[in-house]
Amino acid sequence: MGKFEVYQDKKGEFRWRLKARNGEIIAIAEEGFATKDSCMRSIETVKKNATDAEVTEE
Repeated sequence: MGKFEVYQDKKGEFRWRLKARNGEIIAIAEEGFATKDSCMRSIETVKKNATDAEVTEE
């Protein structure tokens, strides 16, 4: 099972990264969040929407 890690970047903004079981980073927050609460809501949105996300080729 993977895990989300929440951290503060050099600008003091909150970000998340999703790591696979082997420790490899497989997804990141492209933007920083002013508050930890906003960052946590972003994680919940990803968890909620990723389970049935469509895969497309471009």
